[in-house]
Amino acid sequence: LQLVESGGGLVQSGGSLSITCAASGFTFDRFAMGWFRQAPGKERETVSCIGSSDSSTWHSDSVKGRFIISRDNAKNTVQLTMNSLKPEDTAVYYCARAHWEFSGSEYICRTDEFGQGTQVTVSS
Repeated sequence: LQLVESGGGLVQSGGSLSITCAASGFTFDRFAMGWFRQAPGKERETVSCIGSSDSSTWHSDSVKGRFIISRDNAKNTVQLTMNSLKPEDTAVYYCARAHWEFSGSEYICRTDEFGQGTQVTVSS
């Protein structure tokens, strides 16, 4: 399995940035995919997930309404489009293969194998 992120960089607060993950080594359209981020000194945070067929998406409260996750099963890619970026969005963003777990009242996205990450820095 290989997941390679690209597209990170420096952006001003309020700006937009898209990061992309190219997947290989597994049957891409059979798996949910997700993005999580980790900032220095902070816990890992799963921010967005998408189902295998692009019919289900989930976003954390911290990015809901600002981030959009999408996938192209023909190209084996998953993209995270980030709008209205804030300095607190600064982190290394990781693409991950994911799965859904039913917690009793809702499905929760759990990330599994992940790539090397791409740095996103939002300046104030």
